[in-house]
Amino acid sequence: MKKIGLLSDTHGFLDPKIYEYFKDVDEIWHAGDVGSLDVIDDLRKFKPLRGVYGNIDDYKIRQELPEFNRFWIEEVEVLMTHIAGRPHKYAKPALEEIEKKPPKLFICGHSHILLVQMDKRFNMLWMNPGACGFKGFHAVKTILRFEINGAKIENLEAIEIGKRV
Repeated sequence: MKKIGLLSDTHGFLDPKIYEYFKDVDEIWHAGDVGSLDVIDDLRKFKPLRGVYGNIDDYKIRQELPEFNRFWIEEVEVLMTHIAGRPHKYAKPALEEIEKKPPKLFICGHSHILLVQMDKRFNMLWMNPGACGFKGFHAVKTILRFEINGAKIENLEAIEIGKRV
């Protein structure tokens, strides 16, 4: 079993509350718009990190993180990217990557809207943790925490870490 902390859209700000909420996770996943190499460095010092770059990320972050990150964890294939559109109305690059081989778990960011939904067309679980930085239109900073146990994705928690001020 692996415990996962999922965040997105930090835009260069890493809320100190994240360390408390993610203290028991095995890995942290960042779904793009990191905003600063310091965020990557700080997360890597804290826990193993997987991630993707987002549309605001510069060439330095793009050297550290890919646009698409496809990997297996336990018995779950994961596909992560930043810009994906939304279930049933995908952005073209995301749709092309999904159609190559639909994953069991699809992770994205960009919208600043927390959303977890089953996409029956591809038989995959869609997760967007919302945004946990201060830039954007979201009113509340959000993250997700969940477990992958063999082929099961379970114990999902949507966490509000405070208002975006």
